[in-house]
Amino acid sequence: MEHAAPGHLTFLANPKYAPKVKGTQASAILVTQPVTDMPIASLVSANPYHDFARALEMFYQPPRPAPGIHPLAFVDPTATVGPDASIAPFAYVGPNVKIGARCTLFPHAVVYEGAEIGDDFLAHSHAVVREFCRVGHRVILQNNTVIGGDGFGFAKTKQGTHYKIVQSGITVLEDDVEIQSLTAIDRATVGETRIERGAKIDNLVQVGHASVVGQDNIICSQAGLAGSSILKKNVLLAGQVGISGHLTINDNAIIYAQSGIGHDVPAGAVMSGSPAFDARVWLRAITAFQKLPDMLRTMRELEKRVAELEATPEAKQQ
Repeated sequence: MEHAAPGHLTFLANPKYAPKVKGTQASAILVTQPVTDMPIASLVSANPYHDFARALEMFYQPPRPAPGIHPLAFVDPTATVGPDASIAPFAYVGPNVKIGARCTLFPHAVVYEGAEIGDDFLAHSHAVVREFCRVGHRVILQNNTVIGGDGFGFAKTKQGTHYKIVQSGITVLEDDVEIQSLTAIDRATVGETRIERGAKIDNLVQVGHASVVGQDNIICSQAGLAGSSILKKNVLLAGQVGISGHLTINDNAIIYAQSGIGHDVPAGAVMSGSPAFDARVWLRAITAFQKLPDMLRTMRELEKRVAELEATPEAKQQ
């Protein structure tokens, strides 16, 4: 709101920012209740943030490569690319790939052999879809994402060396998934790693092999899921959360930033800390933690006084 000028549209979604409305120069504002006593048009909305996002689409159109397959792109003769594709110079589409309609591949996007991809796919530069992986409709891959890189699997030999286990599984991205920059979704050793419909995964996230990220999950930057982590519907992982693997986080759970999860999490739980426990208890614990030096000092003083009392002749006679 503070950056809006006359002719601009702004929004108020969080009540704590309401005082900023008085200082805005915007001509209109999306709000849940009309703004009074100000020369600003109120556009009343049940969800101002969502409607502001819709409005942005009317005014900003991101660049799109020219329609068609550029002569400097490589599309294998055995690949199938749907109509209205935009494949930029130096993009690569391997053998036996299937891509649906209206795909966009920016320069240096790579699709390995045998991958299958739905309609309206968008891959930014240096995004990679590895061999035989499956991608649904309306999926967006930001720069330098890797879909289906090898899972981290090694068997230790009797000589103490590490023998690489072939990662024969795949990664599956369902419809309406978006993966942000520099994130890796590993393929499974056997079976699959699956990102379910509508999940959104931020930058610098690691999803280990054979994990499942549930529908409409939000996973924030620098989170890490060890292998075989199962996240159910509408889970939110804040930044730098670590999941130890082979566990289940159930529907609608929220995990606060920098938490470490080493056990199953029940539906609707709000967790914090490392190791994580109930966030309300954690808040009380972290408040007490800051007072530990004073509490320790008081305890030592009390121990000293008790020792002095016990050393008196009266205490000895008793």
